[in-house]
Amino acid sequence: MHFLPSEIEAYLDAQLPEEAPLLEALSRETHLKVVQPRMISGHYQGRLLSLISKMLAPKYILEIGTYTGYSALCLAEGLNADGILHTIDINPELESIQHKYFGESQYADQIITHIGNAIAIIPQLQPTFDLVFIDAHKVEYEAYLDAVLPKCKSGTIVLCDNVLWSGKIIEDVPEDDTATRALQQFNDRIRDDDRLDSIILPVRDGLTLCRVR
Repeated sequence: MHFLPSEIEAYLDAQLPEEAPLLEALSRETHLKVVQPRMISGHYQGRLLSLISKMLAPKYILEIGTYTGYSALCLAEGLNADGILHTIDINPELESIQHKYFGESQYADQIITHIGNAIAIIPQLQPTFDLVFIDAHKVEYEAYLDAVLPKCKSGTIVLCDNVLWSGKIIEDVPEDDTATRALQQFNDRIRDDDRLDSIILPVRDGLTLCRVR
């Protein structure tokens, strides 16, 4: 769903800097070879992720949901000089594309990939994270948050993608629409969690911005 008129979206896109050649190539390959290429963060959201990361200059970033690696490369742009980004995805079939583009980037030595269940992997990670991006299975968002918060500190920024879910978030949905119901519950949980300051940004499919108190 497009929440803004197409003319406004076109204007916003026109105000962006030119997409980096590596990111453009990754986006093209994703659309040619991968099922559901609309899941890629894309240029506009990628620039937002990059800017937030640059504002924080994080030492440690955690991404839950690598997909083909576009968002990880954008987040890595703000890393501290000796910073590390951990990114987790459950789908091993995407690993070759991830490694191809991570390897061609200047952040090859700063990105650590994990394949498997994020809820099991996160407790094994040692760092305390400065920035977290959640963009994986929607029915697991609350479980991801529960796993992540012990790895955060005061001031950690947590970003959660797709929280407007093509506008379905405000609809009465059937019992079997587990993803929408999970996101509705998750959004209410974030709003009411006294450990977090939060706001939903109507960017693409909705992006929640949280700060750990």
